[in-house]
Order: sequence, then structure tokens, then C-alpha cells
Amino acid sequence: MKNTYFLLSAFLFLIACTSLKESTKTIPYKIPVYAWVSDLNSLTDTELKTKFEFYKNKGIDVLMYHGGHDPLTYQRVGKIAKEAGLGLDAWIPTMVQNKTPEISSDWYAVNRNGESALEKPAYVAYYKFLCPSKEGVYNFLETMYDKIAQVKEVDAIHLDYIRFPDVILARGLWKKYGLVMDKEYAPYDYCNCEDCTNAFKSITGIDIKKAEDPSKIEEWKTFRYNLISNLVNRLSTKIHSRGKQINAAVFPGPGSVAKKLVRQEWNKWNLDTYFPMNYNDFYLEGTDWIGAVTKEAVTAVEAKKPIISGLFICPDPAKKRSEPDPENHGLLPEELEAAIQQSMQNGATGICLFTPDRMTEAHWEVFGNAIHKDFRYK
Repeated sequence: MKNTYFLLSAFLFLIACTSLKESTKTIPYKIPVYAWVSDLNSLTDTELKTKFEFYKNKGIDVLMYHGGHDPLTYQRVGKIAKEAGLGLDAWIPTMVQNKTPEISSDWYAVNRNGESALEKPAYVAYYKFLCPSKEGVYNFLETMYDKIAQVKEVDAIHLDYIRFPDVILARGLWKKYGLVMDKEYAPYDYCNCEDCTNAFKSITGIDIKKAEDPSKIEEWKTFRYNLISNLVNRLSTKIHSRGKQINAAVFPGPGSVAKKLVRQEWNKWNLDTYFPMNYNDFYLEGTDWIGAVTKEAVTAVEAKKPIISGLFICPDPAKKRSEPDPENHGLLPEELEAAIQQSMQNGATGICLFTPDRMTEAHWEVFGNAIHKDFRYK
């Protein structure tokens, strides 16, 4: 009897030790990876499954999917993404909207020359920016995002173009558009509609239309930062009421870049996560710059919210030097690990690829090794 008891005790002890050993195994470290993806609506379910399994096997965890405004699109794509083990956030532009019967012509932003973004958009034809001071604009956006937030397969709403048009373009884009943007110029300075200028005057007593140089009036800049911030925070309250998260693609460096170029004071937005687009080539900078603006972002949110560093991939590395369009530039394979390292060492929670379909085999090889390195404490 004693021998039986001893053997049973020894057996149970071995099981306990084995369980303890299993429970204390170290899970291999992996950097959280997000990816901006679009143009999937035409793919069949089988094609989506193949693509999503490829993404998952390569190390991507969450898709930021741009699929339009139809909830059924996100339901279908989201279901297949979930089956592949991927998260899905609905990536839907905010202030940039084409004219539809739901959107009044009067809702579009107006530049300092009195020109509507609907009729004469800045830079490119799709830059049809809405004015954030219009209650109709907010109601339209809330309804649009609320419908998508109710889709079970959607984990979060991902805002984009949540800003004014670039009052100053990133330095790397000047040549493309034939501009020298050494200051704020009237054709690119939004919004100067009656609603905005009258509201500003009622708050500050300043008639901005009579200002010799409106760009020197700090209160006018702050007023417009606040218009965007207030709109975002109202949307945040609505989306959170649905039990979903809300995040946004934002310009890098909330103090050094975002406020100056597009009037985004995004560190004052009540979001769950921030995705600064740290596209260094647009600013004629190297990978060290990615580290600097990541550190600035983490500091700006007091390290209380996740910062996901957006990385812009070069789709054709061999032609980068001869490619005239900077929007076809981006990180070369030999730069990718440094960009990831700079992001993580300076406090990012993860990275986001723009886009996985721009990645070459050489990119994937570097990426596959880099995402399993713990750069956080080096």
C-alpha cells in the first residue's frame, strides 16, 4: 500500500514538474505587425483566403482594410481574415469625400482665395476635403462609421485623411508638384468658409479676412487644430459606444510636422492607437529620422497609448534612383531592418506596412528576421 502511494505521489510530482516546465517556456518574441491593404473587393473568397494566409505566414497580425463604405464588404473580407488568424480594422478616409447626393456642395472646405475643394481641389483631383465646422459633415461621418462599427468582423475603425489639405507639402514632394512651399500660400490654406471665419471671430474677436498675413495669427491655427480634434473626439465617443476601438493614420511628429503641414494636433485626440506615417523619403530623411519622430510621438502621448510606426516600402528597389515620382520611392530591403529597429528602440508598440503588396522577396527576407528581434531595450 505504501509502495503504491509512493509511486502515485512520484507520478503526480513528475506531472506537476512537467506542467511547470511547460508553463514557464519562453514564447518567442515577435513585433506586432499591421498592414494597410486595399483593392480586395474583386477577389473571390478563395483568392482572399490564399492572400490572407500568405500575410499571416509572413508575420502580419492585423489588416487595415480600405474597402469603401459598404458594411457587407467588411463583413465578407473580415470573416475570411478572421479564419486566417488576422485582425481587421476598417480603413476609411474621413475628410476626403467625393460628391454624392448625401453630401451638400456647401460642405466642402474653402481656401483663402475663396475656392471650394470640390470645384478646385489642391494638388490632385481626389483632394475634395470637407469642412469640419459643418454639423452636416459630422452627421454624415458619424452615420458612415457607425454602420461599419456594427459589423461583427470589424475590430476597429481606422480614420485617414482626418485633417485639412497640406498647407505645406512634405519637402520630398515639392519637385513633383512644381512648388516651393517655404510658407503658407493662399491656394492651399483651408478652411476659410463663412462658417469657419465667423465662428473664429465670435470666439476671438479677430476678423481673419482682414489680417495682413493670416498665417501669422496663432489663434487662427489653434482654432483649426481644434476643429479637427473636436470632430475626432465626437466620433471616438460614438465608436466606443459600440464597443469598438478607433485609431487613425496621422502625419509624423505631432509638434514638428503634423501641426505645421496639415493642422493635426493628434496627441489631443481620444484614440486607442495612433499610426504615424513615418515615410522618411517624403521628407528627404534617412532611417534615423524615423526614430526621432517615433520618440516625439511616444512623448506626445506620454507613452499612455500605443504608437504604431508606419513604414513606406519601395516597390521596385532597382529603379528607385531613376524613379522621378517620390511616391514610388520608399524603404529598400537593406533599409528595412534599420527602420524597424529605429521604431522599436524609440518606443513604438509595433509597425505598419504600406503596403505588403509593395514588398519584394528581398524585403520579406529581411522583415522575417527583423520582426523576431527585440530591439526595445538595446
